[in-house]
Amino acid sequence: MRDGTTRVRRTERTAGGSPDPGPGRLPELLVLVCSLAAAAMAVAQPLVLGRALDLLLRGEPADHWPALSVALLTGEVLLDGLTALLTGRCTAGWTASVRSRALSGLLRAAPDAARPYTPGDTATRLTLNAADAGGGPAARAALAASLITPAGALAALVLVDLWVALCVLAGLPALALVLRVFARDTGASVRDYQQVQSDIAGRLLETLEGAETIAAAGTAPRERARVLAPLGRLSALGRRMWALHGRALATGNVLVPLLTLAATAVGGLRLGAGALSAGGLLAACRYAQLAAGLGGAATVLGALVRSRAARERTAELESLPALRHGTAVLPPDGPGTLELRGVRVLRGGTEVLRADAIVVPGGLTAAVVGRSGAGKSALAAVAGRLADPDAGEVLLDGVRLDALTREELRTAVGFAFARPVLGDGTVAGAVAAGARTAPPDRVREAVRIADADAFVRRLPDTYDTRLDEVPLSGGEHQRLGLARAFAHTGRLLVMDDATSSLDTATEHAVDRAMRRALGHATRLVVAHRPSVAARADLVIWLDGGRVRAVGPHERLWEQAGYKAVFATGTEGAAGAEGPHGAKGPHGTDGPVAAGNGAGVKGFAGAGAGGTECAGAGNGIRAAGPAEPRRADGIGAREPSGAGDGPGTVATGRPPADGAGRTAVAPAAGAGTATADRTGTEADTGSDTDTGGHTATADGTGADRDGDITGPHPHAGSGTEAGAGAPAGTDVDDGTGVGTRPAARPPRPRHALRGEART
Repeated sequence: MRDGTTRVRRTERTAGGSPDPGPGRLPELLVLVCSLAAAAMAVAQPLVLGRALDLLLRGEPADHWPALSVALLTGEVLLDGLTALLTGRCTAGWTASVRSRALSGLLRAAPDAARPYTPGDTATRLTLNAADAGGGPAARAALAASLITPAGALAALVLVDLWVALCVLAGLPALALVLRVFARDTGASVRDYQQVQSDIAGRLLETLEGAETIAAAGTAPRERARVLAPLGRLSALGRRMWALHGRALATGNVLVPLLTLAATAVGGLRLGAGALSAGGLLAACRYAQLAAGLGGAATVLGALVRSRAARERTAELESLPALRHGTAVLPPDGPGTLELRGVRVLRGGTEVLRADAIVVPGGLTAAVVGRSGAGKSALAAVAGRLADPDAGEVLLDGVRLDALTREELRTAVGFAFARPVLGDGTVAGAVAAGARTAPPDRVREAVRIADADAFVRRLPDTYDTRLDEVPLSGGEHQRLGLARAFAHTGRLLVMDDATSSLDTATEHAVDRAMRRALGHATRLVVAHRPSVAARADLVIWLDGGRVRAVGPHERLWEQAGYKAVFATGTEGAAGAEGPHGAKGPHGTDGPVAAGNGAGVKGFAGAGAGGTECAGAGNGIRAAGPAEPRRADGIGAREPSGAGDGPGTVATGRPPADGAGRTAVAPAAGAGTATADRTGTEADTGSDTDTGGHTATADGTGADRDGDITGPHPHAGSGTEAGAGAPAGTDVDDGTGVGTRPAARPPRPRHALRGEART
């Protein structure tokens, strides 16, 4: 435990419990036995046939010798067929075992350990290489049989005639040398060939993933050339392998007839000298062929070489370092307090994260922000123990994560990712899958929290729809991933860019629902939008792999470096005191006013090419001249001048997505604003705004201001009076006269939100 008084024994387990033992040695042994039996019959058959021939030539009764010869020949044929059948079963069984072991090793490994293996390389190892490796046991048995047959033939030849045996024995070293050279040269070529295969597969998968980009850029010919670039080397290696194989076979095919001819000549001389009978000569010639058949082992030897090279590649996946787990459990009813002490994370010898004395109190939301490469994903990985830090420790409710059992860890810590893997089962099955299968009612509740229930119910079979039968958008796919995380939320939920594909309104709705339903869980959110950081209870600001500051968003916002993290030109910076951060749920990302009506107000266009604009509390605001601010593909009205003094507005007048145009009220404190998304004017009266706030209309009569939505129909001339609230609800009584209530007080913050720690 943490105090060191209790030592935790760690155990290493596979993802599925015990490792796959494979089919064992029995299939290989059966292949070997059948091969040896067939070889024995092949060796005995010439001797029996020679004996029968001698008896017949002498005019003596052959008795059972001819029948025995036929039986041996028939048995050899049957055993060869049985060997082929057993070889296929042995190869299939071992292929499945090799593939299962490699996949299990890949899945139970830490993500960082598996990162060097590209998807294409991994797919090649699990398919082509696994199939070659699976043929290894049967190839070993076949090679043993192919070596025993010449050895048995040579021994039988010694019994028939010693001089013929010596003649054959003299030529065998040449055949052995051919096989040795073949095995040596083929091994190197096979390894290179398999590596190039992986390279081509990796490039092909990259192309498939980026098919839309390639089509849009018109770079298909160049991409095709890139994918097929290694094909020349693959072809050269293939030709070399076939050349080596052909050379070995050709050499063997030359040496075998020469040895057979030499043995026949010596046997003929021995026959003429009366030292060898006609049947003995027949047997000697046959044994010479069998003994010289050592050269025919090149094919089996080549298969064994390929199998060994492929097994080395699959074994790399099988032996990837796995996370070790202990036997500890979390204390009951813990709040979910997350703590990082002296954490260091290295990649390739370079430190990518250093975090010390970081505490996220239970039940709070901590946003992790920073530029690309700052170490956000590394922090998320060690916080949820997808990886272990190279130094330091991570604790949940006072217990080290690496001391927990696998089940306890995955039950207590949940993850949501930018690209969740849902599989091809049903929607309900994908959401329910986890360390413990979630019940149906929990699945539906999680889907509702993720704002996915509406589109799921529109699917052909609703929750029973198979995911491989329906196309899902990136946002829908991501929402189902969020639902799965919510269905299994324990004490800690880590969200690594898990809402990146959601539009602003959906993200805001999910966040509010998650706070209501999962308020007990501690949340660590990798954030790229300032509105997400503003809604968090505290922010962990990373810079260059170091924790630069920890504190509430509004305090950190006072630092120029923190603002620069969000200077992407795609979203407005959140205000200092907005109740929930601060984007309108519809339309463009709206500006956020400071709580006293005089803070920094920033926003940026969501449309392509939108220019970031920011205005101070004195009402001065500039808008980009080229592109309208829009979100979700709809036209949006530019905000009018805001503040406590005369405002100035500079803006272009591009058309919105509808048939109308977007007009901006002159910033003189009063003016006429029109919003037209579909060709129908929605705001047709004079809209005077005299508070420290900005009201925008989405063209449907609804006013979007901050994160609060209120009814705001404009049927005629309407006058608004506000008190500078950053967010509120415009109420219109139908006569065009509306009032804006005072600002809602900010929600309570944790004590840690008082000051930023740098």
